[in-house]
Amino acid sequence: MYALNFYTDLYGDVLRNNRKTVTIRLGDKSDKYKTGMIVWITVGPRFGRRQKLYSAILDRVEVKTIAELSPRDIERENPEFRSGDDVLAMMSRIYGELITPEHRVTVIYFSRVDE
Repeated sequence: MYALNFYTDLYGDVLRNNRKTVTIRLGDKSDKYKTGMIVWITVGPRFGRRQKLYSAILDRVEVKTIAELSPRDIERENPEFRSGDDVLAMMSRIYGELITPEHRVTVIYFSRVDE
């Protein structure tokens, strides 16, 4: 079983309220995540205790540069984001390095699966 983990302080509320349906991950993760996979959506610190919120199906997995992100990609990543600059700032914070519009990312669309 695979999981998509999110930091609680950044994404806990929007995940619980079903307002986040995309995650943008640095690099090409298309070998790991495939359209149609069922994954756990979890929150918690990296290398720490995590909480499973729900299972989800991966609707689509795309690799592109940050400059190629659509407004829909950006809004579904975070409903408060309006531009690629918002994504750059968030990713720089999460990954601890300077992220540019030329960096390749994997855009993972997911939908909650009620059990």
